[in-house]
Amino acid sequence: MCDDEIHQGRVATLSAPGPTGPGLVGPAVVERDVEVATPDGQADAALFHPEGDGPWPAVLLWPDALSLRPVFRDMGRRLAADGYVVLVPNLYYRVRPAPVLEDPFDFAVPADREKLMALMAGVTTEGTNRDAAAYVAFLDAQPQTDRGRPVGTQGYCMGGALAFRTAAAAPARVGAVASFHGGRLATDGPDSPHLLVPTTRAEYLVAVADNDDRADPAAKDTLAAALAAAQRPGKVEVYKGADHGWAVRGSQVYDETAAERAWNELLALYRRALA
Repeated sequence: MCDDEIHQGRVATLSAPGPTGPGLVGPAVVERDVEVATPDGQADAALFHPEGDGPWPAVLLWPDALSLRPVFRDMGRRLAADGYVVLVPNLYYRVRPAPVLEDPFDFAVPADREKLMALMAGVTTEGTNRDAAAYVAFLDAQPQTDRGRPVGTQGYCMGGALAFRTAAAAPARVGAVASFHGGRLATDGPDSPHLLVPTTRAEYLVAVADNDDRADPAAKDTLAAALAAAQRPGKVEVYKGADHGWAVRGSQVYDETAAERAWNELLALYRRALA
């Protein structure tokens, strides 16, 4: 979840049973809990890849503000089954290992909300840049990774901005960026993610929540203009009727139809840009 969603008091669960999409079929997937050395310490994360030697292209998957938990493990497993080496990190490894919050968690409870806001405050631009470079290097060091193909990165809610920053932190490696109901992608600040686009070499998929667009209708145009000015291929689209959080199973506003559509667009992006 993003900070604006927290302020609006929406509710999400920390865990959700089952896969991230219907009919999950594919090759067997290897899943490992790993630690990634970063300039700031050891980051706990989950690593997924198809069974076998590969190699396959790599993807860094940034979770939302509730960080690494079962629903994002499901996403990593599902993406790996499509032929990718996937790393899902814990956003708050500097503070505590995942899961960082325990059920029951409710955004409507001030004490719960304050705990999350304190964690989010520790995710800085500078720290993200260091982390992103370390995570991409970790993926490249895996024997299953095809280092001759670009890396993809995707993010949800606050993770959308982290995906943008990853493309700037490792421009020679990142070939695809996807953001799903990402927050604060186009701001007036000097470190706004949209300002990084000219420094990257990636193709972009930006799926905007309907209510986020209503709250800030200029953001999508700013993002589209940034892509055009930098001559970066990309798509910025408002998912009409799908509210912030719709792509994450377990969210109160989860929309399976919109989530599956977004997933298919993600796979199409990776097939093009990570070839």
